[in-house]
Amino acid sequence: MILLLDLGNTRLKFALLHEGEFTHRGAFGWDADIAHELATLWADWPTPERIVGASVVDGARETAVAVAAGKAFGHSPFWVRTPALANGVTNAYAEPHRLGVDRFLAMVDAFAAGRAPCVLASVGTALTLDALSADGRHLGGWIAPGPLLMQQSVLGATVQVRPDGAGTVRDLADNTADGLASGCWQACAALVERFVDRATPLLGGRPAVTLGGGDANLLAPLLDHEVTLVPDAVLRGLAVWATTHAQTEKNIP
Repeated sequence: MILLLDLGNTRLKFALLHEGEFTHRGAFGWDADIAHELATLWADWPTPERIVGASVVDGARETAVAVAAGKAFGHSPFWVRTPALANGVTNAYAEPHRLGVDRFLAMVDAFAAGRAPCVLASVGTALTLDALSADGRHLGGWIAPGPLLMQQSVLGATVQVRPDGAGTVRDLADNTADGLASGCWQACAALVERFVDRATPLLGGRPAVTLGGGDANLLAPLLDHEVTLVPDAVLRGLAVWATTHAQTEKNIP
């Protein structure tokens, strides 16, 4: 049994992996009292043999989760750092560690699940896009603000743009709230479409397009391309990694 940890920009997600299946799951936003929430929840969970984590957050939050895991289960997480090559996926970055481990693990999941060649889009704090070839080569990708961060950026940089509410995505907005929401969400949708168009010839034909991240359900209806929603891609990729590196974990960078 392995406890898997996905420390994302917005949330901490975690799951117990047993015989290839997630038997227990949970998630908390970083605004929660993480130490208390984890202690309370994990008190009723079976003790895992190993703890494996992937993190895109700061060391302080990694330490807080590691301390909670140590108190609950008696051992600390092994943190996976982005490699140049693992589980059939080859990292396109000249400095492999600079690719977010969440993006790499999502590609590990896609390759293991037989979805390559594909374009992977993840919509959260950031919008990330990656192209993965049929033979597991990462061809590169793009990073942009996610729709909500885009809206926050506009509000932080302007004086007059002060919508009364969250706004609704419309084809042609007639008020500031809807105009801001529409512009930011449609901008992200257009970026996904453009990336797919640019990646398609490099992937040798029409690739599968997957969509993950906390805001995937909201962006999916705005896209012209057919997409497959893949929730928990990072945890699933982490499960593949943790299973195949069971014997050599201490030697993996």
